[in-house]
Amino acid sequence: MRTIPMTPIALVTGIEGFTGPYMARELEQQGYRVHGLRRSGESCDTVTAVDLLDAEGLSTVLGRVKPDVIVHLAGISNVAHHDVSAIYQSNVVGTRNLLDAAARLSRAPSSVLVASSAHVYGPSSHALLTEQSPMAPFNDYAVSKVAAEYVTRLYADRLPIMVTRPFNYIGIGQALSFFVAKVVDHALRGERVLRLGNLDVERDFTDVRDLVHCYALLTGQPRAGEVVNICSGRSVSLRSVIGLVEELSGMTFEIHSDNQFVRDNEVNRLAGSNAHLLALTGGYAFRPLRETIQWMLEGR
Repeated sequence: MRTIPMTPIALVTGIEGFTGPYMARELEQQGYRVHGLRRSGESCDTVTAVDLLDAEGLSTVLGRVKPDVIVHLAGISNVAHHDVSAIYQSNVVGTRNLLDAAARLSRAPSSVLVASSAHVYGPSSHALLTEQSPMAPFNDYAVSKVAAEYVTRLYADRLPIMVTRPFNYIGIGQALSFFVAKVVDHALRGERVLRLGNLDVERDFTDVRDLVHCYALLTGQPRAGEVVNICSGRSVSLRSVIGLVEELSGMTFEIHSDNQFVRDNEVNRLAGSNAHLLALTGGYAFRPLRETIQWMLEGR
């Protein structure tokens, strides 16, 4: 009798966040059956409500789902989040509970991808940051991500964990507390007055659809212990992003500086090298920023 191959199962934490739905669609296109975790609400066949701080409940869920791969996206992603305790609980303790539950499975997943952040590097120089650049966090969000990375090392001998360090990424559905989403939203609503913080900074912006595709590529060829930047390799100033939105939307903004949007310990330039990513994936062409912003303005 011929054995029918089973569809592999991918577990995605943070399934209802900004990145989660894009990640789920990408993995489904790659042939996975996706099961998501969310913090609260109702559970169903494809999504389970469980708090990552509930270690026992999390272990029960993983034992039932039996994931072949895990993509860990859940956590607090806003650098300016007001509740410091929640940042550490979610990003550090939640990650440890997930990895501990995965390590206790009778059959370990073939790949565990843990999303960290490029903010672990701290302020950047004019050189592109590589995975070997020193970590120099100087806000609580970044410190929590460094700690989470060290937590992954506790399980390195039991789980094939890959850590990704995404730089800034954008797309439809991102919270309006993020810079590009806020500017695009103003353009869509015809609101000319923009209240912003420091615009004399540079960021490497990538499209969320490119991000999740890179995640899927990396999940499909696990390399335990790897740390990988996810970025385009190009940085742009925030002022130039505003100019691009103005050009594509036909809007002309009236910009007001507002101290409430100026962060302490602002990173002036966050720009990375994607050479390691391209080597692992065999090359990947990131969408131009113009294309992504046009997509966001079209809203589809």
